[in-house]
Amino acid sequence: MNAQNIEKLKDFLFILLVTGFFSMIANCIGYNGDIAAGSVGALVLVALALIGVILSMLPGFNRLPLVFWVSAVGVAVSIPGFPGGDWVVAQCNNINLMATTTPILAYAGLCVGKDLEAFKKLSWRIIPVALCVAAGTFLCATMMAEFVLHLEGVI
Repeated sequence: MNAQNIEKLKDFLFILLVTGFFSMIANCIGYNGDIAAGSVGALVLVALALIGVILSMLPGFNRLPLVFWVSAVGVAVSIPGFPGGDWVVAQCNNINLMATTTPILAYAGLCVGKDLEAFKKLSWRIIPVALCVAAGTFLCATMMAEFVLHLEGVI
């Protein structure tokens, strides 16, 4: 890795640690989570995300987006039979999913606020696009859930 990637990695680490800290606080305050278990769960999530970030910076791996590598690491580690996977899943279960969205939505708000002029240029056109994206996401998630539930014999 070159010096530029090292600086990027430091930035990512800082952002991930801040996000993990705020997720842990939101978990404790909003969902009555245990601070010790929540902090371990947040650190595990930060470590998984950091591994994905490092993978995305490696030559040849940078052809795919960062979110792919972070998701791939999370999925791989949570597969039953993965060494230590049960422990990782147990620790991540100590953090409520909604608690992790609090800092992420705050970052999104800051990004929109930072580029308010560009956001104004989109005007009303952003509304139908956002509605189509939300509807498409919902429909695809519903179809996938139906398919998996049929495979499992639940419905």
